[in-house]
Amino acid sequence: MKSTNDTEATLDEVSVWPVNIGDAARLSGISPKMLRHYEALGLLGAVTRTDSNYRQYSLADVHTLRFIRRARDMGFGLDAIAELVSLWHNRKRSSASVKRIAQKHLDELGQRIEALQAMQRTLDALLCHCPGDDRPDCPILDDLAHP
Repeated sequence: MKSTNDTEATLDEVSVWPVNIGDAARLSGISPKMLRHYEALGLLGAVTRTDSNYRQYSLADVHTLRFIRRARDMGFGLDAIAELVSLWHNRKRSSASVKRIAQKHLDELGQRIEALQAMQRTLDALLCHCPGDDRPDCPILDDLAHP
């Protein structure tokens, strides 16, 4: 394998498959620790091991790890990712199943965004009322002290 300073490498630079955990992690853009975690959760399926019990990752495994990383980057939770990985590998799936998961996630994102915007408005209002001077009175602390 060519050496690279990039966190994520291209798959075409690999001439021999399978690869070890460090190379699989680098190729997928995730840490070896997270790779082991995803494997333990069953997101990868059975990973081949050498006689010395070292993990050996196939091209398909690295593609799955990239899929997982992209889903995590989009904020999907691990349960949804497990379902999406399963659907991705199932060529008999319906796109309606995938759309249902994505729509649920989008709805949850919208709710979180609304909650964050409400927090932002509240904090902005509190900052406007705080004189920020040498006096001990502080409307921010007063608000935090009252549920």
